[in-house]
Amino acid sequence: MDAVPFFIERKGAKVRPSRDYELLHEIRDFLQWRVRDAILLAEANVPPGESMEYFGDGGDRLQMMLNFWVNQRMFYTLATGDAGPLKDALEATHDRPASAQWGIFLRTHDELDLGRLTPTQRDRVFEAFGPKKHMQLYNRGIRRRLAPMMNNDRRRLELAYSLMFTLPGTPVIRYGDEIGMGDDLGLPERYAARTPMQWSPDRHGGFTTARRPIRRLVNDPIYGYRRVNVADQRRDPDSFLNWTERTIRMRKECPEIGWGDWKILPAGTDQVLAIRYDWDDRTSVFVHNLGDKPCAVRLRVDSPQGNVLTNLLRQERSDADESGRHAIELDAYGYRWFRAGSLDRPITKTV
Repeated sequence: MDAVPFFIERKGAKVRPSRDYELLHEIRDFLQWRVRDAILLAEANVPPGESMEYFGDGGDRLQMMLNFWVNQRMFYTLATGDAGPLKDALEATHDRPASAQWGIFLRTHDELDLGRLTPTQRDRVFEAFGPKKHMQLYNRGIRRRLAPMMNNDRRRLELAYSLMFTLPGTPVIRYGDEIGMGDDLGLPERYAARTPMQWSPDRHGGFTTARRPIRRLVNDPIYGYRRVNVADQRRDPDSFLNWTERTIRMRKECPEIGWGDWKILPAGTDQVLAIRYDWDDRTSVFVHNLGDKPCAVRLRVDSPQGNVLTNLLRQERSDADESGRHAIELDAYGYRWFRAGSLDRPITKTV
């Protein structure tokens, strides 16, 4: 049986210290007694200092929480090219129980909540991704889908997803974003990003055979279901859907992201985020250029296999120089997934 997510939503509200925490423990015990492979995934938009109360010191409450602290700063980084606040957010949420995990996400069925950013940071994200008032919601959020926010720029969409797949935690994908679905800002509030899934170019996007769907579909020339749908993208090897599928498949071959220890590597610029993971006897390095200009970085990977980095996503290899550093050139919004050493080393732990 597949894992079943059980959602708990609590945004910004402070829990009652004793009873609420005890209740989380009781819910987890009951859920695992009834469905042993189910997990509790919480939507708790709280500062890092309160997170451990939801996980429990021994990891005996919630198994997973959406990492809003990282999510909001990830969008600030995507908007500005400055990875500094994202690095700080990752460090602030580094500690967690071994049996708990962060959910790393880009968009949900609600607005993009920016309430934990400073007013200046929030204005920068508004300017980049939701500059018009009707794109915003509650004076703290953006009610758009990912593709329109990124101006349908394939480079930026891949960068955003590559970040989501390689930040510490478990990726959580919003339906439709894997094909680059758009939104309908003519709908009220959160419904702008809750339009039906676009399965095919057929009537009502293949979502329903009813005469009229309850929720109208996106039907504009750029993001409408006749242009953006699963059926067409499945047959296109270069589609965003197939890129996402290939990337998910590779992500599943990188258990170190979920299981391993990690640290941020010095890259010499806040335009670049470089993270190293170590698990079992393997080391992997993920590098992202958040800026709109190409750049080159020099990275040192101090591991037994660190003199050679092999790209996991394409045919490429980097050899360290005499000082033990790798010279890596990145395109604007470019990214690399590297593994130290060769790719034929077996996994010696059972996942």
